[in-house]
Amino acid sequence: MTTTSAEGLQRRLSLRDLIVSGLLFIGPLAPVGVFGVLDARSGGAVALVYVVATVAMAFTAWSYARMSAAVPKAGSVFAYASAGLGRAPGFVAGWMIMLDYLFIPSVASLFVGIATNSLVPQVPVWLATGLAIVVVTALNLTGVKVAAIVGTVVLVVEIVLLAVFVVAALVVLATEGPARPWLSPLTGVDAFAPLAVLGAVSVAVLSFLGFDAIASFAEENTGSSRQVGRALLFCLALSGVLFFVQTYLASLLNPLTPQELALDADAQDSAFYDMLRASLGGWLAVAVTAVKAVAPAFSAMVAQAAVSRLLFGMARDGQMPAALGRVDRRAHVPRNATLLAAVVTLIVSVWAASAEDGLEVLSSMVTVGALTAFVLLHASVIGYFAVSGRERRVSTVVVPVVGALIAAVVLATASPLALSVGAVWLAIGLITYFARSRTAGQAAE
Repeated sequence: MTTTSAEGLQRRLSLRDLIVSGLLFIGPLAPVGVFGVLDARSGGAVALVYVVATVAMAFTAWSYARMSAAVPKAGSVFAYASAGLGRAPGFVAGWMIMLDYLFIPSVASLFVGIATNSLVPQVPVWLATGLAIVVVTALNLTGVKVAAIVGTVVLVVEIVLLAVFVVAALVVLATEGPARPWLSPLTGVDAFAPLAVLGAVSVAVLSFLGFDAIASFAEENTGSSRQVGRALLFCLALSGVLFFVQTYLASLLNPLTPQELALDADAQDSAFYDMLRASLGGWLAVAVTAVKAVAPAFSAMVAQAAVSRLLFGMARDGQMPAALGRVDRRAHVPRNATLLAAVVTLIVSVWAASAEDGLEVLSSMVTVGALTAFVLLHASVIGYFAVSGRERRVSTVVVPVVGALIAAVVLATASPLALSVGAVWLAIGLITYFARSRTAGQAAE
């Protein structure tokens, strides 16, 4: 059954649609790009790194689940922080998560351009990047159901490819044996190094960024307010399992030692693909590259839809221009907010494609924005439930405090560039907030 909220957003997304959106945003093959970095940093214990990272992110997923059930609004962390902490912290939370949702489409589209160019060098990176943005924008403007159907097809292809890798890896391991000890993906190759593992976790948690975007579709969910939380927790658990399996097998088949990878940054970037070529054949490496050339576009599609709902929610609350709070009567999507997100993504992506450090700058924006918003998310749980007296359980304090500490620790390990970008973005946001508040106050007088 399809229903429409008072604001015009249409309730058409089932539990399955929400899960598909979350998995598309994360990407079942997310560890491929960082496998070599994690292998070098952890001494070979990549599978253990993802186990710890999954547990660490579970605290954030719990807080999202609690707040999405209590405050089922399209603004996601903006709505939660506003309800639990107040108007100003809510704006800051929305402004910072905007770095995540607004620039992840740029990062994902740029990945599409880079991968496409590696397969077809005649196609410039900027052109492939721009075409990806046009396609995902068109899908988002047609409505959430069409985008969900297309996303489901892409996700199935990704999972089938991952299944092919798992089967091929098991066959090679059964016939030829592993290149490393069987338990090394959990214990390390030479010796177990807890600090090295924890250091690698700070990178691995970034593979999960995006599952929280499910909360942005709270007003388009056909089930109860708790359905969003269930989808969030399921996506995190399933992603953790998929990441563990693929990195465990990849570690066993990797012909290079962690020490060799640590001495060669270029080898770290291509470690997963090199492992595929050396152990399973070039055909699978080509297939993975081809999928990685297409799949990020659909991560961008979900991210663009998420940021449009964020802008819509903030505009409806008077914290963004009113035009962004309008919903298309036919497709029931925030058309103006979607188009604004598309324009920003296009400009930023084309710039990044031509800039030497463009990808690094974009990644910095995404990382700091998400982690800062996560800290405010956890604080909003405490404010909404514990401080207000709505619910005086130990869990409403302990879980968010641990989650906030984890996010803060990971944030502290970010690069100076990332922290600088985040600080500038926060300063712009605060100026914007106080300027709008002052204008609104003068108008009221």
